[in-house]
Amino acid sequence: MSNPRVLCLGEILFDCLADQLGLEMEAVKSWTPYPGGAPANVACALVKLGTPAGFIGCVGEDEPGNTLVKLLQEVGVETTGVQRHTTAPTRQVYVVRDMLGDRTFAGFGKYDTAEFADTRLQAKQLPPSLFEEADFLILGTLELAYPESKQAIHRALDLAEQYDLKIVLDVNWRPVFWQDADMARQKIQELLKRVDFLKLTKEEAQWLFDTTDAGAITYRLNSVDGVLVTDGEHGSTYCLGENEGKLSAFSIPVVDTTGAGDSFLAGFIHQLSQQGIHSLSDPEIAKGIVTYASAVGALTTIKPGAIASQPTAAEVEAFLASHQL
Repeated sequence: MSNPRVLCLGEILFDCLADQLGLEMEAVKSWTPYPGGAPANVACALVKLGTPAGFIGCVGEDEPGNTLVKLLQEVGVETTGVQRHTTAPTRQVYVVRDMLGDRTFAGFGKYDTAEFADTRLQAKQLPPSLFEEADFLILGTLELAYPESKQAIHRALDLAEQYDLKIVLDVNWRPVFWQDADMARQKIQELLKRVDFLKLTKEEAQWLFDTTDAGAITYRLNSVDGVLVTDGEHGSTYCLGENEGKLSAFSIPVVDTTGAGDSFLAGFIHQLSQQGIHSLSDPEIAKGIVTYASAVGALTTIKPGAIASQPTAAEVEAFLASHQL
């Protein structure tokens, strides 16, 4: 395939979704595994929309790892940046759901969070050639919790700066991955100085900045091109260039919210790569880009699983033609 325009670095894993709604982890009788992991979700969603993307991460040399790499390749994601670890297992996360389908991370089964292959991503093995042709690097923050993968994140940032990529941070705060919440906040805040776009949920915005106002966050950082704050069924707010706005969510029947925020981010980056960052100075274009992102996120919630439910560009266009915010 052609060199990916967008590189997504971080975790790929199996979300094991509880088949029974409204139960605690111990009471769940059966689970269904779905491929996931925020950066992998974004990479797959981008490719389905038509923007070439590559995934950088580490999985075990085990059956789940084989399955996930095969899935990436079937979708069309560039996998040159995927590393394999001989002893550490591919991560599986158990996810319980309430009666409305909203999810809560419930743990990792028999393993400690630091034992999985994604924590072993090696900085020295990141291929510089991937960065030479790319336009965007998308990072999560989970890999900051572990020494080896933290080094890999900082190496990727160095390469992104060397080759002039725009750096996008999706905060994706998950306490279950960290030993210490205060340390997490400190490490994430250190990273903010190096990013161009920031995407976070309303809860993450409150946790990191004591405000959910995208404009206030942009002003405080004073170095970013844009901030997106998502709030599930309550919609999203944004500050892109000088343009601020708030959008309602599309009203559709929800089956599973897993990966909706990742699809939202993919929709945003897809539009940004097509229209160019300079276009964000136009308030109508900025609003249109976020509306498109909202549609991609909404369409991901109508079927179970984060990747299986992602829409194509044609499906997004058809949806936007028939739905108004």
